[in-house]
Amino acid sequence: MDTAFVLTNGLLRFPDAKTAHGLIRGTERYTITAVIDGIDTAGEDAGIILDGKKRNIPVFASLQDAIHHLGLPHNLIIGVATVGGRLPGNMLDIVIEAIRSGISIVNGLHEYLTDKPDIVALAATHKVQLTDIRKPKSREQLHFWNGDVFKVGIPIIAVLGMDCAMGKRTTARMLKQACIADGIQAEMIYTGQTGWLQGGKYGFIFDSTLNDFVSGELEHAIVSCRKETGAEILFLEGQSSLRNPSGPCGIELLISGHAKHVVLAFAPKRKYFDLEPHWGEIPSVESEIKLIELLGSKVIALVLNGEDCTEAEIYHLRQSYEQKLGIPVLLTLQEGVHRMLPIFRQLIKEKTTQ
Repeated sequence: MDTAFVLTNGLLRFPDAKTAHGLIRGTERYTITAVIDGIDTAGEDAGIILDGKKRNIPVFASLQDAIHHLGLPHNLIIGVATVGGRLPGNMLDIVIEAIRSGISIVNGLHEYLTDKPDIVALAATHKVQLTDIRKPKSREQLHFWNGDVFKVGIPIIAVLGMDCAMGKRTTARMLKQACIADGIQAEMIYTGQTGWLQGGKYGFIFDSTLNDFVSGELEHAIVSCRKETGAEILFLEGQSSLRNPSGPCGIELLISGHAKHVVLAFAPKRKYFDLEPHWGEIPSVESEIKLIELLGSKVIALVLNGEDCTEAEIYHLRQSYEQKLGIPVLLTLQEGVHRMLPIFRQLIKEKTTQ
């Protein structure tokens, strides 16, 4: 695999660096050798900063520091996902520095590097590649929904969240990995740039897809995955949330993706959508479950994001919600997701006997 540095430029400790967080936790597309963040985190291990697990990915204050210690990587990956998808701060200056050093750039933001003539010319001069993951497909590459998803014949699980940056992608990936380790043939459909960066083979970039073709691209990914891999169960990565006003999303997975079961992530201490009071308060978990049921699907588990919680609070909240709602509440980062395996096996068994 190609080596890569991940650029966070001071945002590593914040939710905006969720692309970097995913890559630090694992990717089958690149070998991540360093994170470029800043003086406040330099010298630490990126995994320790993220969740207390050492992953032997050092953090450097600058690109040149990383190059000095590790040599040139093949790629520099922009490791942030900002509101509006714009390059933050002086990140473009670091991108230019990387290009001049002979490093290719992988960009998952809506601000496309290939739309900047000076950057394109500089990349050509230094013989490096610019990859804009979120650049929309051409009309000829897009698929329209046609109903083939109804013939897939296996459990399709949507991993949704009550807001952005709740752990949807991480949970979907962990569910897939746990199934595979237990002998269940599972696949994940990615719907964002980080899923592709982590090595996803089936999926599409939801927020870069022309609206008329979102349902079709989702269906095409599901049907193709099932046909080509023989998967027994599929996990769909959710985006945003059903009621986040900046970009409500998820109904497509339930209706067009025919996901009849849901794993729902929530953060009990997060009060406002995207932490913005003027965007409105996040509704209750109970009301979200009812909404999902009205859409014809069933929540089979919750994922408790312990944002701003003490360890004692996390376990107390888990017990409280399990008693109140009668479904498993997963602590993915603390305990993993193995509690779901008997449930998945039962869903697979039910499908095969229908």
